[in-house]
Amino acid sequence: MTDVAVAGGGLVGLAVAWRAARRGLSVTVVDDAPGTGASLAAAGMLAPVTEAGYREEALLRLGAASLERWPAFAAELEADSGLQVGLRTAGTLVVGFDEDDVRELDALHAFQRELGLVAQRLTPRETRRREPALATRVRGGLLVEGDHSVDGRAVHAALLAAAEAAGVELRRERVADVAVDGGRAAGLVLASGEPVAAGATVLALGAHSGALPGVPALPVRPVKGQVLRLAGADGLLGGTVRALVRGRHVYLVPYGGDRLVVGATVEDRGFDARVTAGGVHDLLHDAVEVVPEVEELELVETLARWRPGTPDNAPLLGPGPLPGLVLATGHHRNGVLLTPVTAEATAELLATGALPGVAAPFTTDRFGRT
Repeated sequence: MTDVAVAGGGLVGLAVAWRAARRGLSVTVVDDAPGTGASLAAAGMLAPVTEAGYREEALLRLGAASLERWPAFAAELEADSGLQVGLRTAGTLVVGFDEDDVRELDALHAFQRELGLVAQRLTPRETRRREPALATRVRGGLLVEGDHSVDGRAVHAALLAAAEAAGVELRRERVADVAVDGGRAAGLVLASGEPVAAGATVLALGAHSGALPGVPALPVRPVKGQVLRLAGADGLLGGTVRALVRGRHVYLVPYGGDRLVVGATVEDRGFDARVTAGGVHDLLHDAVEVVPEVEELELVETLARWRPGTPDNAPLLGPGPLPGLVLATGHHRNGVLLTPVTAEATAELLATGALPGVAAPFTTDRFGRT
């Protein structure tokens, strides 16, 4: 029997396992293909300010708290794993292309200032001075120097190594069920029928969290995103560029020396794994509009995966609807950003039985609160 069984070996599941193991708990992670879900597609933006949405102030505060943790988290992860995670602190630039885009930028800037967030409004010339590869048609921008990025795939590789070094057992098998004994979660059941008995069970299956047998219904749904990866972009961009192109959103995130992530569509299509011609066309068209030199880059990968969406776009953390079940899911667009704070809060709950205050607004019972 293990102290903790974690269903899901993506960024969140592995980070929880690593942190819990460092607290002295025995941990088993179960995932037949760790890191091939949303973690594989993630662009790695650490951008609570530029992601800030209306009526999502609580999520913004959680994201800011996690961003504060990222430098120390990355340093510890690199030390434990011996691998680099590609943390990039060059800031994020949001740009617009027409009058409607500029009005949306102005509204976003006003909202950021209302919340006391640090963002600088730039003229078209200042915007292109910041990122010379931008198209001359750019009408202006918002600079958020505190919004960063990281190489999500490098983080996952480092978490695998660090978790293993901390004594975490990884079972590369499919989770079929949550074991329930006396009305309490008692571990996991593998597809082979073998049980993994545990004192506590962590659900970190991303978009699949709402459909695992044995778990009461959870408000988690798949939100499809199509993402492109390009090569040959060495020196093209200094930091992340997010753009409004005649009302449509696109982002360009440099990583790994000469690589660039372009994304992402947002589609409520269930577990549809197709990469569509229309999705690729729209992303490439808008990326070229923003940075014309993208046209000359090599398209090396297209990918579709599913963000775990919730009704309020915020994660499900803390005790689940079944005793013994702990939730670490529903991170939607912010899985990479929220990995440190989720892992810390969940490990604290597992080790002490107390959920830290930073995670308290995100328990699943919030949907029944008046």
